[in-house]
Amino acid sequence: MDFRGFMTKDDLFQIGVITDTHGLRGEVKVFPLTDDVRRFDVLKDTVLITPGGERIDLVAERARYFKNLVILKFKDYDDINDIEKFKKSELYVTRENAIPLEEGEYYLKDLYGLQVHTDEGEDLGVIDDIIETGANDVYVVKGNGREILIPNIRQCVLNVDLEAGLMEVHLLDGLRDL
Repeated sequence: MDFRGFMTKDDLFQIGVITDTHGLRGEVKVFPLTDDVRRFDVLKDTVLITPGGERIDLVAERARYFKNLVILKFKDYDDINDIEKFKKSELYVTRENAIPLEEGEYYLKDLYGLQVHTDEGEDLGVIDDIIETGANDVYVVKGNGREILIPNIRQCVLNVDLEAGLMEVHLLDGLRDL
């Protein structure tokens, strides 16, 4: 893929996918991929990655909501013919434009690859996947030829140190057997 500029796709947070155009005045329908759909109310600088891999920096002008979609208008795109090419494109924001986190919160993408150790010093492996459930996320830790599922609950996840690339966990009884 051709990501023009100095940023890679890893430096971006996906917030949606453009599914179609809306009307004749340059609006698009966006299927949101964010926990906080109202983040589109304050959205300004965006990065669009076309299906062909082209990166286009855009400024969001306004957003409104219809059913499960966001109707988005970009600055300087005022006609359906201007935005027709954006169909099926992915919509991103940079880390600087992502929603700020509270103390103890992390962007999921930053947890991938963290080395996971128990509070007893055992190396379990690395976070290979994250399963998002209704109650809490579950970290899939792979290492030593096995896979362990660790729920993101206070009793299990004791410490996350992104700078060191480490997560300390306490394995509750039965987690090794799942």
